[in-house]
Amino acid sequence: MPKAAIAIACCLCLLTLSGCGNTAYGLKKDGQEASHAMDNATHRVLSAGAKK
Repeated sequence: MPKAAIAIACCLCLLTLSGCGNTAYGLKKDGQEASHAMDNATHRVLSAGAKK
């Protein structure tokens, strides 16, 4: 295998791994934001019921 082909294959691998890492980070962040939104909504509902 020529050295250029190996270098290109390594670059493609790094780009693929970087994309997977960004996707995993994005999914984690989305999950955390959804959890905070549900917590806030739950507190609003419970506090609205307590005021009656």
